[in-house]
This record gives sequence, C-alpha cells and structure tokens, in this order.
Amino acid sequence: MFDPTIPFVILAVILVAIALSAIRIVPQARAYNIERFGRYIKTLNPGLNFIIPGVDRVNTKFDLREHVFSSRPQPVITEDNLVVNIDTVLYYQITQPKAAAYEVANFLQAIDQLTVTTLRNVIGSMDLERTLTSREEINTRLRGVLDDTTGKWGIRVNRVEIKAIDPPPTIKEAMEKQMRADRDKRAAILHAEGERQARILKAEGARQQAILEAQGDQQAAILRADGEAKAVERVFQAVHANDADAKLLAYKYLETLPHLAQGEGNTFWVIPGELTEAIKNVTHAFAGEAARTVPSTEKGSEEVGAGPARITAGEERDRSSSEQAAVDAAEAAERAVADARDDVRRAGASMGGTMPGPREEA
Repeated sequence: MFDPTIPFVILAVILVAIALSAIRIVPQARAYNIERFGRYIKTLNPGLNFIIPGVDRVNTKFDLREHVFSSRPQPVITEDNLVVNIDTVLYYQITQPKAAAYEVANFLQAIDQLTVTTLRNVIGSMDLERTLTSREEINTRLRGVLDDTTGKWGIRVNRVEIKAIDPPPTIKEAMEKQMRADRDKRAAILHAEGERQARILKAEGARQQAILEAQGDQQAAILRADGEAKAVERVFQAVHANDADAKLLAYKYLETLPHLAQGEGNTFWVIPGELTEAIKNVTHAFAGEAARTVPSTEKGSEEVGAGPARITAGEERDRSSSEQAAVDAAEAAERAVADARDDVRRAGASMGGTMPGPREEA
C-alpha cells in the first residue's frame, strides 16, 4: 500500500539539498568569484554567503594572503658580455580577485616571464662587478616595473629579491684569485706598517737612550772635571800656603815619575828630559844651602879685621860639617835619581816595552 508521506519526505530532502547548495561559507583571507550562466556576478567575501543553486557557481577561489614565488635561475648577459645565472624570489599578494581571474590567464607564468625580461634589461646595462654589488638597485628597479604591470592584474608585488647570482666557473676562479691577491696585498701592507711602526719605536727608544746616556756622560764629565779642578786648586793653595821651595817640588817630581809607567796601555815609556833638570834642581838646592852657610862664615871672618883671617877650631868644625852636609845632600839626590831610574826600568821591563835613555837637554 502506498504511503502518502513518502513524497513529502522526498520533497523535504530536495529542499534541504537546495538550501544547502545555496549556502557558501568563505574562510578568512579567501575570495570566491561567482558566475551566473558563465558571466561574472560577484565575489564572495569571507563569511556566510548565499547563491542561487543551479544558476550561480563558484568559478575561481583565491588566497588573499602574501605568496612567495621562486623562479628558476635564468641566464642573463651583462654589459661586458658575460653570462650569469640569476635566481629571483618574488613576494606578491592578490588584491583584486576579479582582475586576477579575468585579466590574465596565468598570472604566475606572466609574472615569471615579466621578471625575466625586466631582469635582462636591467642587468644588460651593468657590468659584472656592478651586478654583483648592486643588488638593492636591481631589486628596486624590478619591483617598480613589476608593480606597474601587475597592478591591472589585481596583483601587488611587495618586494623582489635576488637570491643568487652565479657567474661562470672561470670567472669565479678569476674572482677568487683576485680576492686572494687583494687579501695578500692587505696583509703585506699591514705587516709592513707594523714593521715600520716597530722600527720607528725602536729608533725613538735608541735615540732617547743615546740622549740620556750622553747627558749622563756629560754630567759625569762635568762632575769629574769639577772634582779635579777643586783638587788642583786645593793642592795649589796648599803649595802656596806652605811656601814650598824648589827642593821639595823637585823631589815630588822625581817621586811621581815611577807612577807614569803603571798604565795598562803603556808598552814603552820615555824618560822625559826634565828629569836631568829636576836632578840638577835637587843637587843645586842642597848645594846652595851649604854654600849659603859657608860664605856667611867666611864673610863674618872678613868683617872681624883687616889682617889675615883667624879661624878657630870651632869654626873649622862648623865649615867641615856644612860641607859634609852638602856632599851628603848631593849624594842623597843622586841616589834618589838612581832609584827613580831603577823603578822606571823595572816598570818598563815588567810591561815588555822599550825604554830609551833620558833625553838630555842642550
């Protein structure tokens, strides 16, 4: 038996299916393009949306978030006729889903080809060295061209980055050699600068040392000269204060002669000619003392009377003692001279030098 509720159930199911097909829930950062009988009607925004079932349909779905597109390395010829492979990275975002769906068939392929052509135009006006060092300039020019062109496609190019620039292997080797040469050059320059500074510092140190040593020697020489001057002055004052006679000076001269041969560098020593004069002074000094004593006696005898001189026994003894003292003094002086000569000869013989005889004055 036929149940009359079955058609109602079927109708209810159909209505529910139609209602469900009319509801479109769009996720966040998504956009759906709706076509009605093949014609664009609207773009569904994120959230709950309704369409006419069987009449409207979703044509394209777009992700409105920023996307990254990495192109394949493209060979590009530089201004100096060198082929380099450049790999780019593109950051883009869909701003108009309708234009992205209906203004260009495949916007990714279009962006890739546009990037390649623009890159070849930009790199073609640069040499290799400028290409390797002007990435920021290349990125700016690429972004300007792509942004102007892709704007009508409903796509915004946020930035373009050069991921890699690969020159030919031979150019890489040449660049590495040049880099090593530059580094070696800088190292040599730094080493030379270091040695130069070290030598300058050493020279300045040696200069300061020499100056200080010279100043020290100067002060020492001044002090020694002052000491010797004071010593000579004191000896001179002592000699004049004590009124030394020729006998004492001649004896001191003879006493100093043996010390002249005691130097380390004296290989031979010459007896000065003043030695004979000194001996004479000593001899005359003692003889003169005796002579001054004898004539005084004789003068006294002559002043006693005009007749023949009468010499007493006491006066004879005084004269004999005075003459004997003069003779003894002369012999003592000769012995002193002989002793001085012996000392000088022994000093010369001990040093292995030659000793010529005394230089006699005319």
